[in-house]
Amino acid sequence: MAIKKIGKQTVKFENPPYIVATATTVGPKEGEGPLKSYFDNILSDDLYGEDSWELAESKILRESVKRAIQKSDKNIVDMEYMLSGDLLNQLMSTSFAARDLGIPFFGLYGACSTMAESLSLGAMIIDGGYADYLVATTSSHFSSAERQYRFPLEHGNQRALTAQWTVTGSGAAILSTNGNGPKITHVTTGKVVDLGIKDVNNMGAAMAPSAVDTMIAHFQDTGFRPEKYDLIVTGDLGAIGKEITEEMVFDRGYNITKVYNDCGVLIFDNEAQDTHAGGSGCGCSACVFCGYIYKEMIKKNLNNVLLISTGALLSTTSAQQGQSIPGIAHAVTIVNG
Repeated sequence: MAIKKIGKQTVKFENPPYIVATATTVGPKEGEGPLKSYFDNILSDDLYGEDSWELAESKILRESVKRAIQKSDKNIVDMEYMLSGDLLNQLMSTSFAARDLGIPFFGLYGACSTMAESLSLGAMIIDGGYADYLVATTSSHFSSAERQYRFPLEHGNQRALTAQWTVTGSGAAILSTNGNGPKITHVTTGKVVDLGIKDVNNMGAAMAPSAVDTMIAHFQDTGFRPEKYDLIVTGDLGAIGKEITEEMVFDRGYNITKVYNDCGVLIFDNEAQDTHAGGSGCGCSACVFCGYIYKEMIKKNLNNVLLISTGALLSTTSAQQGQSIPGIAHAVTIVNG
């Protein structure tokens, strides 16, 4: 019997795991944005001394993991699992980082929802009694994602106003059976939702329906109302997807306006930094959560947060074949202990 399951899609933990430390590494553009004071390591060069963007992304993830472990006063050998993924073919950046770190590894692909996915599964592992310490992490890189999903960087093409800027960065969180920090109490696993959007330059519109579906499922399963939370934050819908989400959730009977924001809106100053609709990428919600949100929770400025990382499950093949863009979103409730 699934004794920890409530409703159709939500788990309530009997032994909520603690998030005992986080760390972030971001690129130069992210380091010039509104959240710059919350990031641990801001690069001056987004190649990070490597020979390719992909290897730079792998190094960003690896260094974030090492810093988070160090901040937790543990060692790499204490980590029983690493749950991680990225946007690249065969999870190249993550797999190469896992090779170098030597931590038992689960490779995940949830596109930009991967941070909440790794936190969700990591929390289940800890609550289930299968580990005492693990790391949940993910990464993305503007240059590696652009040339995989859109155009060669040398092309210099004009970007649509609905387009978002893939975050160069990684966030890592250490989960533990014991601690004094914020803890994960609930997880709502999302379903794949596809309302037929085909424009690869409008990820916000493609992902918003999945964010709404998961958010409504969370409210219905738990009985929580939006006002329970100090902050409900989606992963990387950007300005356009954020507006769509607010309207769709309101139509379902919930007003989230006072407590809702989006990581893709928070991480950049869209006008000053010319990021059009905002940020995106696996690193978007990872850096905002492991940087800004976590540190504000440690300060007790935030005490109840619902993180809903969102992902667009397209591939270069599906886009070239004219398929629509499926979306996925996973929700994690994080509260101060």
